[in-house]
Amino acid sequence: MAVEEFRARAVEPRETNARIAVLPPRRERLAIVSTRNELCGIAAYTQALERQLADLFDVTVFDLDQYLLRARHPRVRVLGDRHIKDICRDIASFDAVSLQTEFGTLGEPAKDIARRFRWLVSAAPRLSVTFHSLHRPPRFPMGELLYSIATLKWLKTIQIVLAFSHEHRLSVGIAKVLRRTQRRKPVSVIVHNRRDHSDARHLHGFDNVFDHPLSFLSSSEAEAVLARASRGQFAQLDGLPQDAKLIGVFGFLSNYKGFEVVIRALRHLGDDHHLLIFGGVHPSEIRPRSTIHQYSATLLEEAHADASMYEEMRATPPSVGLNIDVERHLAALFGKHPRDLSDRVHFMGALDDADFLAGMAICDVVVLPYIEVGQSASGPISQAVELGCRVIASRTHTFLEFARYHPDTIEFFDIGNHLELAERIAARRPLAPPRDRLRYTVETNKAVYLATNSASADAETFFAARDTARQRQEIMR
Repeated sequence: MAVEEFRARAVEPRETNARIAVLPPRRERLAIVSTRNELCGIAAYTQALERQLADLFDVTVFDLDQYLLRARHPRVRVLGDRHIKDICRDIASFDAVSLQTEFGTLGEPAKDIARRFRWLVSAAPRLSVTFHSLHRPPRFPMGELLYSIATLKWLKTIQIVLAFSHEHRLSVGIAKVLRRTQRRKPVSVIVHNRRDHSDARHLHGFDNVFDHPLSFLSSSEAEAVLARASRGQFAQLDGLPQDAKLIGVFGFLSNYKGFEVVIRALRHLGDDHHLLIFGGVHPSEIRPRSTIHQYSATLLEEAHADASMYEEMRATPPSVGLNIDVERHLAALFGKHPRDLSDRVHFMGALDDADFLAGMAICDVVVLPYIEVGQSASGPISQAVELGCRVIASRTHTFLEFARYHPDTIEFFDIGNHLELAERIAARRPLAPPRDRLRYTVETNKAVYLATNSASADAETFFAARDTARQRQEIMR
C-alpha cells in the first residue's frame, strides 16, 4: 500500500469489522536495539514497547551500553565498536530488527555514530528505524563563516565548519545509508509527528514512512495507575491541606523545561495552589565541587526561597536613594521575603516510573511549559494524556504536532507567558478527560510495529487495530 494512501486513510473514518491480522504459527523473532539506561527517555519507551509487543513477537532487547558508546578515550571507543559488532552478530539471526534511534545513544562524535549506525543497518535482515529525533539537512552558514574569517576569529571558523559537518553527517549521511539499504531489503521508518513524516519522505527520500505519537499506557494500565495513586504515596505532601490544588511539572531539571514560568504564574494564583516539581538534576550534569546545579539555583531564586529584602537590596542596590526607618521596617527588611513561595513549591525528586505516573495522576493539572528546542516528541505529555490528566502546554511545535493526533485534549498558552498560564490554571477545565476517545493508542502503535516488522503483515493491520480499539471504546460508553 502506498504511504500516501496509508496516511490518508489513517485520518479519515473507516467502517470495518476487521481485527488484528492473524499471526503465523511461529511468532517472529524481533530484536529491539535501544538503550536501557533509566536516565534516558528512550529507555522508558522501549520498556513500554517491549510490553506492548510481547503478544505479537518473540522480543529480545539489546541494550546499548552508554559507558562504552559515549566514551571519548581511544581505548574505550574501540570497546564501543566491539560492543556494536557483537550486537550485529546476534541480530543477524532474527526475523526483524527495530532500531530505536536517538543518535546520542550511539556515541558523541558524528563519525562514531554514523559508523555504528551503518553496521547495525547492514546486519538487520528486515529493519524498522524509529527516529526519536529526525535531523533536517543543515544549511551551510556561509555568511557567518565569512564574517569569522574576515575578523580573524579562527577558532570560531573551525567550530562553524565542525558543527556543520556533524549535522550533515547525521542527516544527509544517515539518510543516504537508509536509501541505499531500502533498495535491497525491507526498510521502514517510524517518526512521531507529521512534520517529521514529510521530512522523511521529501527531504530524505525514504519509501516506507509511518508516523505515530509516543504511546505508553493501555486503557487498563492507565486505570490501574489512577486506582492506586494517592497523595499518601508522597511524604512531602503530608503537611498540605486536603483541598490544596496541585500543579505538576515533570522531567529532569533543565533550562528548556521552563519550570520558572510556572513559579511566576503561582504568584497570580490563590495560596491553595501548590507547585510539585517531579524530577531532579540529571546525573550527567552533576559537576565536581559544584555546590548547586545552576538551574536548581534559578528556580530557588525565582521562588525567593529563604531570601530577605535586605539581601536582595544588597545584591542589586536601587538606582535611586532610599531613606529607611530601620526601627519601623526591621522585620520587613530581615524577615521572610514578601514574595517567598518556598512553602508552595515542592521538589519531589527524581522518581521511578511508577511514582512518576502516580505523581501525574494526583495532580489537578499537569503543566508542560517547555521552550522550543526542536524536539520531535515528549514522553510526559503522552503519558499525561493517556492518564486523562488536565494538560496545559506551551505552544511549541512539538506539542502542536502532538495535538494533531489527540485533538481537544490539551490547553495551550504562549511560551513564557506566565499570566496567561495562571489564568488558564484558575479557569474551569474546558475539555473532558480524553482517555476513552483517543484515536491513537497502544493498539494502533502495536499495529504500526507489526506492519513494519512482520513479513506477514501490512498497513491494513494499522486500520484493523484502530477500528477494534474504537469498537471497544463504544462498548465502554
